[in-house]
Amino acid sequence: MIKSFKDLLSKLTKETSEARKIVLAGAEDIEALKALKYAYQQGICNFVLVGQKSSIVNNLKTLELSPEDFEIIDSTDEADCAEKSVKAVNSENATMLMKGLIKTSTLLKAVLNENWGLRTGKLLSHVAVLESPAIDRLILLSDGGMIIKPTLEQKVAIIENAVHVARKMGIDLPKVACIAAVEVVNPSMPETVEAAILSKMNQRGQIKDCLVDGPLGLDNALDTNAAKVKKVSGEVAGRADILIVPDIHSGNFLGKSIVYMAGGNIAGIVVGAKVPIVIVSRADSFENKFNSIILGLIAG
Repeated sequence: MIKSFKDLLSKLTKETSEARKIVLAGAEDIEALKALKYAYQQGICNFVLVGQKSSIVNNLKTLELSPEDFEIIDSTDEADCAEKSVKAVNSENATMLMKGLIKTSTLLKAVLNENWGLRTGKLLSHVAVLESPAIDRLILLSDGGMIIKPTLEQKVAIIENAVHVARKMGIDLPKVACIAAVEVVNPSMPETVEAAILSKMNQRGQIKDCLVDGPLGLDNALDTNAAKVKKVSGEVAGRADILIVPDIHSGNFLGKSIVYMAGGNIAGIVVGAKVPIVIVSRADSFENKFNSIILGLIAG
């Protein structure tokens, strides 16, 4: 079982015979470069840098890296940077795309370009991985970053994307908990009804390669004792690997609470495109930026 980001890095290192390539869009972002430098020094990646060349060169020198060792693609503005970054992913056979000093909306517009983008026909959704001192394993969380209020159909795609990441992490049959405020179906709470539908769809083989149950409360999804006390049974109760939340707000709050209230760590990627996309917050710590790079390379 992968219990920590340290375990995840160890898995990546063992599986990687050569450095994987990352394209950094908006490489004027020195904080993103610091995280990439550390990953580069670990021998797990190389990178292509896209942005204003003079600024990138200065940043590399500041970080005591030689500009001659890296491919730098000069761009004129954000739209040009986004286009060249996406095209570089294809031409360089990159494993991952990472957002630097560029608007998320500009980068994703390029990703979804019908002619040269990274579209696959799948829904783009955000998958976070949480490491908490109170839990004995890594927990996946979706979607706290992309889909504001997912429909039932979108929740199916969100589950499929999260399961893909979990299986890449080495969880062969992920246990998926559809989270709500209560663990019983209540017609006045549509989230509970949809959770029950998703569970039945999984039982009938419409959602594959995982075990889905719901509705489940957060406590009885993660803790076997809480599940026992509340008489919630099943293979997922108390043992969930993936938490599917009803909306972006609950996912965002839950992910940040792990960091700011529990002293934990987090990583996040957008999946559903040809390659994972790392979109980090300026407020993310260096460690969590690096964790997101590890996750993106694992999922790629």
